[in-house]
Amino acid sequence: MPMFMISTLYGSLRGKKNLKKITDDYSLVKEFVRKIRQGKSKKNRRIVLTQGSFDMIHVGHARYCQEAKKHGNVLIVGVDSDKKIKKRKGEDRPIVPEEERLEMLTYLSSVNLVVLKKLSAPKWELIKTIKPDVLITTKETYTLKQIEKLEKICKKVVVLEPMAVTSTSAKIRLLQMGAAKKIKSVMTNKLIKTIEEVLDELKGDKK
Repeated sequence: MPMFMISTLYGSLRGKKNLKKITDDYSLVKEFVRKIRQGKSKKNRRIVLTQGSFDMIHVGHARYCQEAKKHGNVLIVGVDSDKKIKKRKGEDRPIVPEEERLEMLTYLSSVNLVVLKKLSAPKWELIKTIKPDVLITTKETYTLKQIEKLEKICKKVVVLEPMAVTSTSAKIRLLQMGAAKKIKSVMTNKLIKTIEEVLDELKGDKK
């Protein structure tokens, strides 16, 4: 199966075996797809595409990719860049930088190619480039009207249910709430101690 080297500046990934599964060059993606389509065996030509942030990658992501792969032979995963996520979810996201999110996905045996989706890329550019046999998505990603339009580009659109009890966003909110409670507790104790010290000083002055 053809693999390609990433063309961006991820120096820390260079020399790693799984780097061959990562690219941000859509022309290489197009070539990858062409070689798959022209393969000798028709049984191995079914290409599946899924996309997402994959921030703080967890068991739900692994299960999701595993389930997606069942719909074909080759699984390509589009991953939103840091800038793309910040624009959609705010400056405090992603928690994990794109370099690490890309690399983590390459360690999943179900994934054949990981593609970085830049903020500058036109809408649905990766989908239009690949024209997958199956597009795997979640119900929160597209509206029914959008799915109808996507079905004209892809042969099939499959909507999967969440594969984990708690989403990444929910995990982050829980962590933030826990941190807030801890800070509140510490600050309250310090404030009480300060008030007590001030009162003791005032009592001392009166004497």
